[in-house]
Amino acid sequence: MGPPGKRDEDWFTGVYAADYGQVVKYGQRRLADLDAAAELAQEVFVIAWRRRREVPDRSLPWLYGVARRLLANEWRARRAAPDVLPITDADLVQKPDSSGADATVGVADLQAALVTLADLDQEILRLVGWEELTVSEAAQVLGCTRTTAAVRLHRACRRLSEAMSYRAAAPAPPVLASPRKVM
Repeated sequence: MGPPGKRDEDWFTGVYAADYGQVVKYGQRRLADLDAAAELAQEVFVIAWRRRREVPDRSLPWLYGVARRLLANEWRARRAAPDVLPITDADLVQKPDSSGADATVGVADLQAALVTLADLDQEILRLVGWEELTVSEAAQVLGCTRTTAAVRLHRACRRLSEAMSYRAAAPAPPVLASPRKVM
């Protein structure tokens, strides 16, 4: 944290320019549309301005933590009619040098396995995998110690691996043949 005198409009403009795009992307990966993600980012930066003396020098994990709490509050308020998706189609990534259905089969399996996990498991995997935070930074976002975050990440990876193995081992549904006509 810098001295209070240095947390002026120039400081805020620098933080906003550096981190706004990342906060919007964080929102996009968790919300149904770009407008909602941009609105989330605006709310995050309003809070950052109000609490500017609390924002650490490496502000992105702190901003993600604010976004996470805002989303949690919104999800609780909208529990009856959710318009938030755990993973959006924007998250589909194709393997390099591949195209068509074969390229997205692994991603579809990963998506299906990921949604079977608890919200906290999904969040730690997203923070480390998609947001590319360190375990320490993810701990800051989640409001826990680094050790707790490391344990959660380890367990979430294990559960995701088990869910992926279960999907791979699941037998294909039987194909029913039509009865033959005897003449």
